[in-house]
Amino acid sequence: MNVAVIGLGLIGGSLLRALAAHGHRVTGYDAGAETREAARALARPAPGDRTTGDAWHVAESVAEAVAGTEVAVLAVPLPAIPDVLAGLDGYPGLITDVTSVKGPVRDLLGDRRFVGGHPMAGKESSGFPATDPRLFDGCAWVLCLEPDDADPADWLALARLFTRIGARVVPVTAAEHDRAVAAISHVPHLLAAALSGVLEGNPLAGTLAAGSFRDGTRVAATRPELIAAMCGGNAPAVRRVLAGVIDDLESFARELELGDPIAALTAGLRRPSELRRAWPPGPGEPVEVPAEVEALLALGRAGGWVSAINDGTVAGLRPETDRNRS
Repeated sequence: MNVAVIGLGLIGGSLLRALAAHGHRVTGYDAGAETREAARALARPAPGDRTTGDAWHVAESVAEAVAGTEVAVLAVPLPAIPDVLAGLDGYPGLITDVTSVKGPVRDLLGDRRFVGGHPMAGKESSGFPATDPRLFDGCAWVLCLEPDDADPADWLALARLFTRIGARVVPVTAAEHDRAVAAISHVPHLLAAALSGVLEGNPLAGTLAAGSFRDGTRVAATRPELIAAMCGGNAPAVRRVLAGVIDDLESFARELELGDPIAALTAGLRRPSELRRAWPPGPGEPVEVPAEVEALLALGRAGGWVSAINDGTVAGLRPETDRNRS
């Protein structure tokens, strides 16, 4: 397939490299001249390498990057998408994205040929030097479907493309995605930022901090602009989830004021402990579902994912959510 990747940061650059490694013809573009040159340098054969041609091409504009391609992937933060769209005027191909919020992107794309996407992959480092062509191995990659979509052909084409580079494709609506990621990604970034504040003026805390602090604050090292874009772009859902988390923390604070705080906390912590120990759910049985919108959405809503696209059917897996079942 002939694919353009617009934005060559961690996700876009890793996708550029993964697609090239799987034999696709790929063109990349990034607004940063330094990033473009880094991508070109990595694509060039090493001295003495007999390989002819580059692994991918790096263009000098959005319009040049997408010319003649079948798919354009927007791998830029939400605030940058309107500028990118100006370079896609008249583009007849399929557009997808990797943005961490889906409703606002869908609104921006309007009636263009578009399938929203979001690979649940990443790390605290960013930029093209951090890219990894195996970043998506085993990752959940959301591809959005809506109940009123008449023909899932474009969705199936992207699902085939991404499953073949190792991703597990999860079909959900844009609204379902945004509610879910507010809880498991966006609010955790804010919590990590709040926890990291304890290091301010507290060198002893910095010396004593170990595994629990490291794991709980890892994503706070993400570029602030990226955290702000994803949380601000999903503000309504983030506010709702954050309010629930604040209520839980205030409940713990009240329990600490009781006559027997240990007993009170133990009771309050039991259910969260059970939930975390049961995650991730155990592997379930492979399933086949029709290549139809409602069947695909039902699979995603059950926590399942697509592993391969076959002729007329979709191969997937519906996870086992009850670990006590024999």
